[in-house]
Amino acid sequence: MNKVNPAVVYVDGMTDEQIRERLAPIKCFLLDMDGTFYLGDKLIEGSLDFLDALKRTGRTARFLTNNSSKSASVYAEKLKKMGVEERYRDVISSGHAAAHYCLKHFPGKKCYLLGNPMLREEMVAMGLELTEDDADYVLVAFDTTLDYEKMCKVCDYIRYGKPYIATHPDFNCPTETGFIPDMGAIMAFIEASTGRKADIILGKPYGGIVQEALERTGYQLGEMAMCGDRLYTDVATGVNHGMTGIFVLSGEATLEDLETSDVKPHLIFGKLADMIPYL
Repeated sequence: MNKVNPAVVYVDGMTDEQIRERLAPIKCFLLDMDGTFYLGDKLIEGSLDFLDALKRTGRTARFLTNNSSKSASVYAEKLKKMGVEERYRDVISSGHAAAHYCLKHFPGKKCYLLGNPMLREEMVAMGLELTEDDADYVLVAFDTTLDYEKMCKVCDYIRYGKPYIATHPDFNCPTETGFIPDMGAIMAFIEASTGRKADIILGKPYGGIVQEALERTGYQLGEMAMCGDRLYTDVATGVNHGMTGIFVLSGEATLEDLETSDVKPHLIFGKLADMIPYL
């Protein structure tokens, strides 16, 4: 790895032209949100300029988030307030991928959802039948209204052997001031109590959300790049599923993390806007 300037990190000694060649086939950039496009309620510098550059060069983007604490419509509204054009506000979430999985594999079955009220509304609108009692399966999401009573109930269902679906594996969620515990921490609690891991996880870096993106965008894997600040979710999604994996240093992971990671990105940039000269 050869660091040429503070904004761009060249992988395996790639030249400017090789970077441009790597990006040339990309028609759709799948963008992580927290830590990649914004931090908390603040845009990362140049994020809107990056979208403008995609438009100028005949490309597009979709936002792909593992954060299932909110509905996709809430994220879309947040992007609108940040000045993101409507064409880019089709947010693909781990909640969407999980809901479609459940509808396919548990038709007519009742679901116990560990999740925020706004996610519950979205899941019901998508066709899931939610219940507190006598559930046939469990869907665990990033619940920021979590309390001990909820944890006891979800652990009871899982301990009794109910199918256990999880939205995503992230351990922490980035904020303007640091990090807060995310789904990985919730699943670790559940595993410590029940001895069970999730039967399937649908969010990044797993295939469920990739399939969701393929169906929603209509592009092929080789025409898409996954951009994000986490190696084990964002970058792994690209690298492991035949997309270009792009690592940005604006959020959680650092170059030091890269040295010990099994996930090796195709390209590394300081932030999304640093990619503009190569589009």
